[in-house]
Amino acid sequence: MDLMEKIAAGGLIFDGAMGSMLFAEGLSGGKPSELWNIEQPETIEKIHRAYFDAGADVATTNTFGATPFKLEKSGITADAGEINRSGVEAARRAAGPGNFVAGDIGPLGEMLRPAGMLDPEQAVDHFARQAAILEEAGVDLFIIETFFDLNEILAALQGIKKVSGKPVFATMTFQKKAKGFFTLMGNSPGDSMKRLVDCGASVVGANCSLASDTMITLAQKIRESVDSPVIIQPNAGAPESIGDIIRYPETASFFAENIAKIKALGVEVVGGCCGTTPDFIREIAS
Repeated sequence: MDLMEKIAAGGLIFDGAMGSMLFAEGLSGGKPSELWNIEQPETIEKIHRAYFDAGADVATTNTFGATPFKLEKSGITADAGEINRSGVEAARRAAGPGNFVAGDIGPLGEMLRPAGMLDPEQAVDHFARQAAILEEAGVDLFIIETFFDLNEILAALQGIKKVSGKPVFATMTFQKKAKGFFTLMGNSPGDSMKRLVDCGASVVGANCSLASDTMITLAQKIRESVDSPVIIQPNAGAPESIGDIIRYPETASFFAENIAKIKALGVEVVGGCCGTTPDFIREIAS
């Protein structure tokens, strides 16, 4: 059964957070997590394996911030190709039969014109460079996530489409305002999802920023706006700082209860974002 057939047959479970898992493994706050793909690949593989063992169908590669453009901007001298390939290889080693590896691509960290200085066509090329590496490394699908600018996520989608015909899952991050849900750039969920589907995204939805209970309302609005499959990945609540420690307040059972409500809306693909762990995915799967 291929990826889209599996979604149609019974849905799909993505993994949970990578960053908070790496912090628990000793990653320091000022170091890009993607460097661990080449420095500690066994740790990355261990985290992916823990999510698969918990019941996830999909591993999200540790390549969120690994566009060559963003790595260069951050002063990273390690080879971007090696970082991305190693991220895919770690996920692939952990994956078993019937599991999938999603090549993860996040925002460039630079605003597109007219809000910023980056030309949209340049952005497309930057995303295409990373996507080409992930495609050659053998991902089963792409996920472009945590975007708050519709124009940038459309550039990411276009960049991927230049180098691959594999499914693209596209998720944006929204905030709850008095008049509804909007991104930081003022993009509404309904219009954003429709544009993404029209431009070739296979699955669309939202991730990050919102707690699981708040995400229920947003998930309903997204589900009503498109006919395509929908993906929802909430945070485990709003982060709380206790000294140098950041914790997320939701329990795995509370989170899973809300995911069940999201699934009941007709959302096909679910998973976790910041603060979630294999325990959360295990609770969802059960």
